[in-house]
Amino acid sequence: MSGLDLTSAKKKRKRGEMMFKFKMFGEQGHPVNWSSVFLDNVKALLEFGQVESNLWGGTMSSWSFQLEIHRHSRPDHVLLFVVEESVESSLERHCKHCQYVGWGHHMICNKKYHFLVPSKDTAMAYLSCINMKGNNSSSEERADSRKPKSKPNLLELQGHILHGIFHSNGFGHLLSVNGLETGLGLPGYQIMDFWDRLCSGLKARKVSLNDIAQKKSMELRLIHGIAYGQPWFGRWGYRFGRGTYGVTQPMYQKAMEAMQSLPLSLLLHHLDRSSHHISTIISRHQMLSGQSLSTLGDLLHFMLELKFRLPKQIATGTYKPAGIPVETSCRWSPKRVEMATRVIVETLKRAEFRWVSRQEVRDAARTYIGDTGLLDFVLKSLGNRVVGNYLVRRSLNPVTKVLEYSLEHVSTSFLTQEGLPFLPTDSNTMTRALLTKDVFYLYKHVFQEQQNPIVRAIGMASRIILDAKYFVKEYYEDLHSISNAKVTSESYIYCTVVLGNKNSQSNGADERLKGEMAPYERFTIRNTTTFDELKVRVEKRFREIYWVLRGFVATIAPNLNARGSDFVFRQVEVGGKVVFEGEGINLEEDVFEGGGEDTKWVVVDCACGAKEVDGERTVSCDVCEVWQHSRCVGIADNQEIPTIFLCGRCEQGILLFPCLP
Repeated sequence: MSGLDLTSAKKKRKRGEMMFKFKMFGEQGHPVNWSSVFLDNVKALLEFGQVESNLWGGTMSSWSFQLEIHRHSRPDHVLLFVVEESVESSLERHCKHCQYVGWGHHMICNKKYHFLVPSKDTAMAYLSCINMKGNNSSSEERADSRKPKSKPNLLELQGHILHGIFHSNGFGHLLSVNGLETGLGLPGYQIMDFWDRLCSGLKARKVSLNDIAQKKSMELRLIHGIAYGQPWFGRWGYRFGRGTYGVTQPMYQKAMEAMQSLPLSLLLHHLDRSSHHISTIISRHQMLSGQSLSTLGDLLHFMLELKFRLPKQIATGTYKPAGIPVETSCRWSPKRVEMATRVIVETLKRAEFRWVSRQEVRDAARTYIGDTGLLDFVLKSLGNRVVGNYLVRRSLNPVTKVLEYSLEHVSTSFLTQEGLPFLPTDSNTMTRALLTKDVFYLYKHVFQEQQNPIVRAIGMASRIILDAKYFVKEYYEDLHSISNAKVTSESYIYCTVVLGNKNSQSNGADERLKGEMAPYERFTIRNTTTFDELKVRVEKRFREIYWVLRGFVATIAPNLNARGSDFVFRQVEVGGKVVFEGEGINLEEDVFEGGGEDTKWVVVDCACGAKEVDGERTVSCDVCEVWQHSRCVGIADNQEIPTIFLCGRCEQGILLFPCLP
């Protein structure tokens, strides 16, 4: 290894090694003057990287870039790795991400490019694995010399600050983004800004992501969707790409609009016994906003915007020491006071995150403590005190004017400079912890399915939104509509390839081989370029991009009625399309990203409407071998797949068989 320390961003710079600014990396001229061709841009970028020849054991080429960031007016550094994974060195030739997002019909590319910013934890895990392999290599190799060697792979670890993949055709996948939780101090939006600049500069075509972000068990794509009409990643232009469980873009859009426009008055009218607490939450935020919040979208939008305005830490507050002080003149012994305190805390635990009125707490505690005087004393003294690992909060409801109690774990409380829990000094004070509680309560009692017809409809709409988690951004449009454009010294056209008639009509040829086999590639050519010259460039480009086209030989499409010596722009307008026929493809090889022996002959026909593998758990009928979602056939996610499974059609058919004598 070239002296590289993965665990420290402050590695010693070598002579000639460059430093790049994180907030400018990817812009034009930083560090590359980007062209219009993806592969050319990747090659140009790698010329600025530091070669890390031994980082992957020699199996994959890799480069590193030192990126300078500024935190609290002091410079710091992170490392960006670019790893080139060829088909030959890849353990899995096919791409499941392409399959799930609907790009399974793309041909397998020669190379993948991993763009990786490891966190301290993933770097430490990788180095620990390498050290263990090194310490045990001699003895294990002698004992198991015939066994295949498994090499530690940083690419397979979870928890990187950033991990994205590009295929050599310009289609990519954003696999992970982790912000402040990695301890580096980079918030998620800055990492996404960096990724967006990189994709734009490289001229990536389309990039997908699987949005499964959660916070406190809440699905953030649902919360952000209702609040803003789009997921968090929508801020960077990511839109609905593909739904699971048969969800389509119109279904997703209608569900989103229905949830956003749901009147709060209708919601309160149809809710069950939890409506009192939801009414309190709505009233509280109505007062804080100072304006009308009439729909569910209005409420969530205000709550999320309020969260960003609230301070992350509060330095001052009112703190009362743990426990209830018992004076010598008190009529109850410390032991009885402690017992009553424990009963009240356990009562508040059962209420989870919600606020409970004083009367409710008192009535529930009377089941165990018959002395009402003791209960009144403890309730009066218990407000805003720490009991064990919990902080008991007491506040006057601004709407009902009734005292309410709530329990909060001290680990989620805001701390003073002395490390003590901060307590609001008045009933109108709002903290991030209290706001998170309000959002969580709404999430639990409104969005999840219930028996009430109106709330059940909300649960169904929420399910549709949650089943849409693959989002796509189109960075670089393939075809530009240009009318009456003039030919200049250098103009551009778009080219793709189709399989020649001889190959496409052969036995066993995949239907996908009978059309355009690859997305169009942009070529900048001179006004004197001939079809023969263009054909040579097309062959070179497509051989370089696609694995199955490495022996591709192109011929001019017959519908052009052109000779090889003819000038291209005498038959094709600027920005036009040219299709080349070709031969030299081995149809016995795996051709498409969505192929593979495990999915090649899979037939999906689910009741939800799904006809293709979408990444969700499925089960196959042991009779007809048709696959369906386990959820759609009544198998819960926490249940194991049965050893023998029959679909509804086959089960019904078996029941209709005549009985044997």
